[in-house]
Amino acid sequence: MGDELKSSTIPLLESSSTGTASKIQTLGNIIVSVVGTGILGLPFAFRIAGWLAGSLGVLAAGTATYYCMLLLVQCKEKLASQELTPETETYGDLGYKCMGSTGRYLTEFLIFIAQCGGAVAYLVFIGQNLSSVFKGHGLSLSSFIFLLVPIEIALSWIHSLSSLAPFSIFADICNLLAMAVVVKEDLDKVISGGFRFGDRKAITSSIGGLPFAAGMAVFCFEGFGMTLSLEASMKERGGFASLLAKAFSGITLLYVLFGFSGYMAYGDETKDIITLNLPNNWSTIAVQVGLCLGLAFTFPIMAHPIHEIVEGKLRNSEWLRKVCCKDGENPTLVGKFGTYLSRAILIVVLALLASFVPGFGEFASLVGSTVCALISFVLPAAFHLKLFGSSLRFWEKALDYIFLIGGLLFAAHGTYNSIVGF
Repeated sequence: MGDELKSSTIPLLESSSTGTASKIQTLGNIIVSVVGTGILGLPFAFRIAGWLAGSLGVLAAGTATYYCMLLLVQCKEKLASQELTPETETYGDLGYKCMGSTGRYLTEFLIFIAQCGGAVAYLVFIGQNLSSVFKGHGLSLSSFIFLLVPIEIALSWIHSLSSLAPFSIFADICNLLAMAVVVKEDLDKVISGGFRFGDRKAITSSIGGLPFAAGMAVFCFEGFGMTLSLEASMKERGGFASLLAKAFSGITLLYVLFGFSGYMAYGDETKDIITLNLPNNWSTIAVQVGLCLGLAFTFPIMAHPIHEIVEGKLRNSEWLRKVCCKDGENPTLVGKFGTYLSRAILIVVLALLASFVPGFGEFASLVGSTVCALISFVLPAAFHLKLFGSSLRFWEKALDYIFLIGGLLFAAHGTYNSIVGF
């Protein structure tokens, strides 16, 4: 979800145009780019859709995301073969070269909305977990979210995001611990005979169950905007498609198994964040608090691309540039204050939005079904058709149109079901 976000959190990623990352380094970058906290919402998606429909939704989302990532790489290679300069480095660059300024604005706008959605989801996730840990203290979800605001404003003023990288790693470790605890609980229930497989539904009666699960899965496959940077960072770029296929096969299998295990363990009691189902003991509380701390300190990394987009647009204003910059370049005291103020306002706005979100699961599926689907499926297919046109074989063109039209329908249907509910 955005080039700047993941490039700030991946120490192995090289920005060199020639690429220096080995296969192992690139594999690590792909995993870090794709896997996020959304995975903890997958068991809830399986509860809504059923274990079979949920599995199919995740498999479909993983396969489609992989294919469309390859479309982006093909588009970049096509432009490179035409010796167009400068080199296509970001998703926005590709949008500009395919559709002009409209393509760039559309691409960057959708990435901006997706980043805002991800940032709001972070706040909701933290708020729900803290509400669970400190249950009985008279504080609501909104209270915990607004308690985070001063901390997040202060962290947003840090100039070097690299200093927050250890917290990102810490959050990933807590994520893995939470998954391990869920799997352990599942195994305990199997051993003790705590549930019957026949009690778990393969396909629920909800007509929106499959799109809901697919929307959650699309949200979980983060990092689509990192495709071009990941490919460019690799020393042997010819092996990128094969490596990406292996990585996505493993990640998709992990998602299916985890969603299945969580649903099997808790059935119709599965909550929208699986950690909320865990027993109230010291190990669970430690995992939840650690996860919240890690996410709270990595939230500025999630919000950083949003700040850059907003500040970039403000700098384009000639009047503001005269007031806030010396010689049109170096920021004045007023300019620095304006930057701090704009970041503080943005954090408050994101917190306000988060306070109105009813739950992490529904919101994550909504974001996945709308902006993430447009970024991951619709735009790559449109760019591919624009660049390759009549040179495409019939089945290639048919697939592009399937992703283009299907992505738009999926976005519309997913939006409707996420808003109406089940």
